Amino acid sequence: MTTPGELPGHAGEPHVEALASRLNWLRAGVLGANDGIVSTAGLVVGVAGATGDRAPILTAGVAGLLAGAVSMAVGEYVSVSSQRDSERALLSRERRELRESPDEEQAELAALYEAKGLSPDTARQVAAELTAHDAFAAHADAELRIDPEELTNPWHAALASAVAFTVGAILPLVAILTPPASVRVPVTFVAVLAALALTGAISARLGRARRGPAIARVVVGGALGMVVTYTIGHLLGATGI
Repeated sequence: MTTPGELPGHAGEPHVEALASRLNWLRAGVLGANDGIVSTAGLVVGVAGATGDRAPILTAGVAGLLAGAVSMAVGEYVSVSSQRDSERALLSRERRELRESPDEEQAELAALYEAKGLSPDTARQVAAELTAHDAFAAHADAELRIDPEELTNPWHAALASAVAFTVGAILPLVAILTPPASVRVPVTFVAVLAALALTGAISARLGRARRGPAIARVVVGGALGMVVTYTIGHLLGATGI
């Protein structure tokens, strides 16, 4: 039962949004690791198809790892910075509207809660109590769905993305360099597909989706990518280009 001053839909769940945010970060980390696995595996397997020498494979793998990690970090930084700027602009506009027309804003807040199912009288009471307590925080939550104290840090996002990609990229790099040259590619195929199956299962669990299709997508995609890059590398290596 919702009591006056209590946000509808949040009764007894003060950490729902924080939990959702952590799950989103975890899901992003899994996807970043998956990108590191797939891109680095395709690169090192392609080079292994062209040459059996360890040095070119190591060079290509490390270069791909660093380039991918930097690219992921920069992309995430730009994306999150843009989102943060948009959120700040919305919050700034909300502050201005609260200063210029507080009565209209309180009526708007009441209308939002009425639309969520509260009776008109209860909605007006909730809006009045929340406005008296912290009008800005009430509007940021109900109208904008933004927590002013929890804006995403672009530097944290960039670092997390780079780390996730690097962790994923290390696996195919180790798998291709550790075994003898005669079994490098098969060992890498097995290790990469197993890792992709694991990331697919984790992604499905976090997203509450069916594991079978999620695993199949990443495994088939990763296998196809490695087959293509190995074939191209082998053909180019045979021609001596």
